[in-house]
Amino acid sequence: MWRKLVLALILVPLALVLITLAVVNRTETTLILDPFGGSEGGYALQAPFFLFLLGAFALGLVVGGIATWFRQGKWRRTAREGARETRELRQQTDRLERELEGAGVVHDRPRPRRGLSPV
Repeated sequence: MWRKLVLALILVPLALVLITLAVVNRTETTLILDPFGGSEGGYALQAPFFLFLLGAFALGLVVGGIATWFRQGKWRRTAREGARETRELRQQTDRLERELEGAGVVHDRPRPRRGLSPV
């Protein structure tokens, strides 16, 4: 419920701003990609200005997403190592329980706690 509300409070105003920018900035604009060629550069794009604005916005989203992904790499690695350790410990526990059962020792396995234990 709260997630949808917050999402609506962010996306609706953002959409309104982008639509307003698109309507106001409909004029054709030339984007020259050659900084040394002057105004008659061979590398130029001509499009409505709002397309350049939306393109810059999209490029910022992509660059920010990639930067965030790289910054979170340490935490993803830690989670993988924790999952691997948990899997190995469960396999070891199962193996030891089978050995105890084979030796004739009855052992009640404690119920697992819910949630994560502090590290």
